[in-house]
This record gives sequence, C-alpha cells and structure tokens, in this order.
Amino acid sequence: MDRGVNPDLGLAILRVVVGVIFIAHGAPAVFGGMEGTTALMESLGIPLPVVAAWAIKLLEFLGGISLIAGFLVTPVALLLGAHMMMGIILIHAARGFYVVGPSADSGIEFNLLLTAALLMLVFGGPGLAAMDSRQRG
Repeated sequence: MDRGVNPDLGLAILRVVVGVIFIAHGAPAVFGGMEGTTALMESLGIPLPVVAAWAIKLLEFLGGISLIAGFLVTPVALLLGAHMMMGIILIHAARGFYVVGPSADSGIEFNLLLTAALLMLVFGGPGLAAMDSRQRG
C-alpha cells in the first residue's frame, strides 16, 4: 500500500495547523472574557454554564497547544473531536451543511472537517517532531 511521499510530515503539518485553529478559537475567550460562550451555554440549557464555558475554551486553547507540541495527541484529539461533534448536534446541524458558499449559515461543514482531521491524528499518529513520538526509556 502506498502511504505517500512522507506521511509523518503530513501528519505533523495537520497536527500543527489544527492546533493553531483551536488556539485561535480558545484564546480570545480565555484572555478576553467568557461572556459570549457562557451566554451560548445558557441558551442551550447546559448546566453550570460558566464552568462549561471555561472547560470548553480551556480545552480549545490548551488542547491546541498540546497538539502543536505533539503531547497527548490521541486523548486531546478525541476530546476535541467529541467537542466538535457536540457542536454539530447542538448548534450546526439545524443550520445546514455550508459554512461558506450557497446558503452559508454556520452549518456543519467546518466542524465535520475538523472532526475528520482530529480522527486522522488519532488513527495516523502525531507525525514528526511530536513529544509523543520520542523514545521513552
């Protein structure tokens, strides 16, 4: 089976880019205020909305850092993937498919792509230059 020119480099690029995306989504709330995320949690009927908001935004921010470093990639990717799936179920599915393009209205497209990328890291591994890849012993 052909695995491509350098699958470990591809996984590393994917891991870093996905990590940057999650940092970009988590940092503004972590450093600028949780009001918007807390309001969203309240509107969805999530118990303890302030705690839920902090948990989600810290997962995004710290999880993004962890992905970039290649540290605990599998558990972090699974948690972030579950977060993306909950976003699809609770928010985006009712808005359709597209994020951009015809009838764009924050649909499932972006969350679905991130979920696929995170699953690639779960099943493919962290790739090059990852703390998880270092020899233990």
